[in-house]
Amino acid sequence: MVSIIPAHEASTDPMDSPTPYAEALRRFAARDTVRMIVPGHSGDPSASPELAEFFGAQLLRLDVAPLVSGIDLGLYTPYERALELAAQAWGAKRSWFLTNGSSQANRIAALALGFFGSRSQPVVAQRSTHSSFVDGMIIAGLDAVFVQPTIDHSLGIAHGVSTARLAEALDRTPDAKAAYLVSPSYFGATVDVPALAEIAHTHGVPLIVDAAWGAHYGFHPELPPSPVATGANGHGADLVVMSTHKLGGSLTQSAMLHLGHGEFAAALEPYVDRAFVLEQSTSESALLLASLDLARHQLQTGAERIGASLEAAEQLRTAIRERGRFRIASDSFISAGLPAAANVAGEARDTANTDVTAVDASRVSIDVGAGGLLGHAVRSVMLRDHDIQFELSTDACVLAIVGPGSHPDIARIVDALHGLSADDPEVAAAGFVRVPLPEPGERRMLVRDAAFAASVVVPAVEAVGRVSADSLAAYPPGIPNVMPGEAITAETVEFLQHVAAAPTGFVRGAVDPAVETLRVVAD
Repeated sequence: MVSIIPAHEASTDPMDSPTPYAEALRRFAARDTVRMIVPGHSGDPSASPELAEFFGAQLLRLDVAPLVSGIDLGLYTPYERALELAAQAWGAKRSWFLTNGSSQANRIAALALGFFGSRSQPVVAQRSTHSSFVDGMIIAGLDAVFVQPTIDHSLGIAHGVSTARLAEALDRTPDAKAAYLVSPSYFGATVDVPALAEIAHTHGVPLIVDAAWGAHYGFHPELPPSPVATGANGHGADLVVMSTHKLGGSLTQSAMLHLGHGEFAAALEPYVDRAFVLEQSTSESALLLASLDLARHQLQTGAERIGASLEAAEQLRTAIRERGRFRIASDSFISAGLPAAANVAGEARDTANTDVTAVDASRVSIDVGAGGLLGHAVRSVMLRDHDIQFELSTDACVLAIVGPGSHPDIARIVDALHGLSADDPEVAAAGFVRVPLPEPGERRMLVRDAAFAASVVVPAVEAVGRVSADSLAAYPPGIPNVMPGEAITAETVEFLQHVAAAPTGFVRGAVDPAVETLRVVAD
């Protein structure tokens, strides 16, 4: 077999490489090894010609099983070195590589909290947490006291939790074992993590932050700092969930978990280790792990590329503003603090309760409702007719993401978007009745108790007023609209059925795609 390592790298020790795990994997793939081991294709393109034709022969050679000396087996390996470099890059004390996304990281965080402190102690958690953390709560048997984020009902967008609201929640939950928040939001709304960490630490609890959408933070001056970083007040998040594949550039399903600094992080560390063992795959993909190593280095050395992409995102925002028909939704995110309960256009703003302190410049949120269009329909038609794919939609908005290094065709996007007519019934918002985000129903049971209780499936109309046995979330963004243990409301049923009927709608956890039936705790 001909070596695939360039000649100038032939003498490179993987431990000295800027990407040690990827380099060790590449060197192993270049060896003429007879692999009588899983995976079944044995790294041999001739053994799996269809895979080789579809993906390329090199991918099969790089698809190496775990526990190989010189890669991830030994006293100090390239894998361990790659973890050290990741921790340094994001300002963490320690990092873990994950191959089942930030969903795995959320479950690890929940399991760690299950080990941490007393089982009877609740977690103060942001209500708009991702459904994977709720899954982890079920597995770990966690109780939670939920704190509502600021919600812009006019756009159907959840933002963040202010320091005032977190402090109030912790004040009324003196036995809390931890605080769990989300930053940035799906739409890029970012909170002051060090200030929130200070609130949590003052109340004697660690702060865990779901920063799934913030992997690129800290790698360019126009972006907020890394969510792991310690602020000027000396406080920082103690554990940070990071979906590196989202905006960090690694392969889909790869992620990281970062441990912060200080006594609260140190107290969590052994429990995170235990939880990681429970959640770790025994056949982790070397391809995903290598992509994490490479993406980290790419972010560290890619400030110029990131800056060019941020400039492209700003060009898109500017072009939308100049046309005048649509509105950039994020322009209003940090004009001042949003009222705690809700915000609609024209409401007075409470500057003492500011939640959003920065907005991710790589995200372009377009209020197409301002131009007479329906967001879900716009997202569907733009892909079908123009081959332009937006990340997500609400009734009022579509969200575009300009990933680090990408340079979309701005004119093509703007022209196609403005070519959609408010007179076209397929995309027009006229006559369409928007269904607002529902308020959570009353909590009647613990999440785990409801999830494991005897249950029955009933027609949706008969489920109103009963206790849900499932976690149901409009997806994306995957934020539970009803959790196990909560009473199902008529508003929630209407909203979920509305989402399911949308052109790109999907409800995670639903018994049936149309949400015509629901699983409830048996009487």
